[in-house]
Amino acid sequence: MLLTLLKCKLHKATVTHSELEYEGSCAIDGDLLDAAGILPYEQIQIYNIANGERFTTYAIRAEAGSRVISVNGAAAHKANPGDRVIICAYGQLPREEAARFHPRLVYLDADNRIVRTGSDIPVQAA
Repeated sequence: MLLTLLKCKLHKATVTHSELEYEGSCAIDGDLLDAAGILPYEQIQIYNIANGERFTTYAIRAEAGSRVISVNGAAAHKANPGDRVIICAYGQLPREEAARFHPRLVYLDADNRIVRTGSDIPVQAA
């Protein structure tokens, strides 16, 4: 049996552009893609902290160092510049591998600079 797990995430990215007329997808700074391990054209889930929208699209590479997060095409209706979002990619692993797997977690500031990385989400206190 394969289990679907969080592969990686960009936590609290700031949307810099929202381009309705662009050909779909989400353009992400190439350095951020590399840090998270997200490949161009890989399916991603985007969770908009500002408005609660959750949607699926795919990643495309924006210029490295640009700090761009551009939500494009129809998805542009779901995010505006300045919105904070969580961008996740998932993978499937056999149960035995899943038990040992740790995701790549990349935490960003409001300017889409990496402030820290990790591989475990802390236990949530009651």
